[in-house]
Amino acid sequence: MKKLTFIFMIGVFGLSYAQQQPKVLKTSFSKEALIQKLEDEEGKNITIQQILDEHKGKILVIDFWAGWCRDCLKALPKAEELEKNNPNVDFVFLSLERSKEGFDKSLDRFNMKDKDNYWFASGWKNDFNNYIDLNWIPRYMVIDQKSSIAKYYAISPEDPEIQETINRLLQ
Repeated sequence: MKKLTFIFMIGVFGLSYAQQQPKVLKTSFSKEALIQKLEDEEGKNITIQQILDEHKGKILVIDFWAGWCRDCLKALPKAEELEKNNPNVDFVFLSLERSKEGFDKSLDRFNMKDKDNYWFASGWKNDFNNYIDLNWIPRYMVIDQKSSIAKYYAISPEDPEIQETINRLLQ
């Protein structure tokens, strides 16, 4: 009986921490989310709005990841394949590393230096991540050419809705 109770408790605990799709799938960003600051590789501050402005007129895929995240590392080859198969799409990688040193090491370790990388120096809990209901990584979003959210929630680069969204936006 104790064994059964233990197994039940582990199952309940695991389900409570499993990634759940947000109830509301947002199509735009709040003002607070847009002014959220990140750091680039050189340590310069940049806001979400500035990142979106740099990619305005293009389709943008945002990849939330960290080098300590096993699921993120498993997804990296498929994320690279998605990027390779979509040369007319911009990709931005938002890191949730715990430190700047961890951010820098992960970029080197996982050959990310040639990509568009930013780090949430403020940590996981911030206005942007709270607004988009970031509860797990990896997570992927597709942003359209007008900086609106076209695909709000995907947990794998293999999610067919990512490519379907990109294809629809390219028409």
